[in-house]
Amino acid sequence: MLSLISSFVITQSYATPTDTLFFDRGLQPDLKFSSIPLPIKMNFCGEEVPLHLQDVRERLDREIIINRNLHSATELIIKRTKRVFPIIEPILKEYGIPDDFKYLAVIESGLINATSSAGARGVWQFMPGTAKEFGMEISDTVDERYNIELSTINACKYLLKAKEKFGNWTLAAAAYNRGSAGVGRSLEQQYVTDYYDLLLTEETSRYVFRILALKDILERPKYYGFIVPENEKYPGVKTRKVEVTENIDDLALFAKNNGSNYKIMKMQNQWLRDTKLVVTPGKTYVIEFPLD
Repeated sequence: MLSLISSFVITQSYATPTDTLFFDRGLQPDLKFSSIPLPIKMNFCGEEVPLHLQDVRERLDREIIINRNLHSATELIIKRTKRVFPIIEPILKEYGIPDDFKYLAVIESGLINATSSAGARGVWQFMPGTAKEFGMEISDTVDERYNIELSTINACKYLLKAKEKFGNWTLAAAAYNRGSAGVGRSLEQQYVTDYYDLLLTEETSRYVFRILALKDILERPKYYGFIVPENEKYPGVKTRKVEVTENIDDLALFAKNNGSNYKIMKMQNQWLRDTKLVVTPGKTYVIEFPLD
């Protein structure tokens, strides 16, 4: 059960240039801020978050405050959920991964095929080495990290391995950011077995709390002030699939011959990374075109 939203007013005891501007015009600056209480109880994949610990409460509070005030970014994420979650959710279910892990994809990429300066790509932000370890193709014309279905499948495989190693989903989530070896070393060096007892790098220390924050905001958007009607969310696209087993020298012509155009085809198949497709011998690729 949640307590009611509380509000408080901050007053200043000194004047700033901004204050002077307001007062000179006979206006009062708006100094009202709304404080939203944390949930009394919270879990990740059914594993309880120890909110009775003050440092845990503050770390979660930080991420909720940050993300509820990133208005444009959070609103865009809410709108993208209608398009992306229906793709991710059944794959998670098929592989026995808790549904909460869709929020890991949220914090990794904002539910777009993002790129990072470190070299990670796609909705699940696979690094090149990890992607190749799980059998994803990365070449001059293909990068399967941008294939949301395939990258979700391989994210599931990674998480299952991490869960088997650490015994719980919270540490598996941390391992997705830090790597299983890094999390394992920290557990051994600090003689603990729980994520919430670990002293970690800034990024990994915040990682699970960012997932928790986005989970709560996306599950209760109105509570946090986000009013996004269902018809304003971005819809998914129904497609037809074309199997390809031979090289395509001109993808623009291929798109035209399939009743579409190059832009639409590339938007729907972002794993195609060039104006042509070089097929790995013996492999079948699936290119999707919108039905309409």
